[in-house]
Amino acid sequence: MCCFSRPVKSVTNTNIFARSSTKDRQFLVYEMKLAADEDLAMILPIPVPAKSAEDAVRFVSLRDYPGFFKDMAAGFPAPGSRSLGDGGPAAGKAASPLAVVDVGEFEASFVPTVADFSRLDERFRLPTTAWDALPAYQDHGFAVFKLKKGAKTIHPMAFEFPRRDPKRLFFPTVHIHDGAVHATAKFDHSLYLQKRDGEGTDVLAWRESEKLAASFMKAGKDDGIVDGKRHVYLREIRGTQKNEDVVL
Repeated sequence: MCCFSRPVKSVTNTNIFARSSTKDRQFLVYEMKLAADEDLAMILPIPVPAKSAEDAVRFVSLRDYPGFFKDMAAGFPAPGSRSLGDGGPAAGKAASPLAVVDVGEFEASFVPTVADFSRLDERFRLPTTAWDALPAYQDHGFAVFKLKKGAKTIHPMAFEFPRRDPKRLFFPTVHIHDGAVHATAKFDHSLYLQKRDGEGTDVLAWRESEKLAASFMKAGKDDGIVDGKRHVYLREIRGTQKNEDVVL
């Protein structure tokens, strides 16, 4: 799910990468071009185990690798364009503020539960009505990235999180761009993944890179997020689709 705490003018060039880092943890990298009139937060619900600790998510700075997805796209030479895409405070008694981590050009926090949003500045929360309309996410944790207003390309946002189901890879693709939940949304996403041995029966319809990742990614600049000894798989989602996450 890609949620914004305030209305946005446009979100384009969305790219997401996922890989199992260990049996019980997953890497996720997210990139987009954003235009907004005010400071806001991008909120990514993630299926973490219940009662995950506040330090359960490890944020990774890719500030020095802004071309992460440009290099990844180079592993799939083909004609065609790249991805062209398209509140009130939460209830609850205030508690101690959540930890804030500097991750390159933005700040990030892990919010363990919906109730913990009360510990963030209200500019970086969704209205409670949004979560009421999404009961499936009531037991999720949330990676929150605080972004500045204006039109800009955000360098890739990366983190590693504990996953509830070690057999699944999770892509946050549900849209909330205006504070409301819609049944369908306009998708123009490029999803990338790497699979571990024994994973991947669901990627048969995905495109596979012609070469190993080491041939097109820059080793040492991604903090080990990409496995250079494996291929990368790509799925492009275009047009109006059911507004839901992608889970393999």
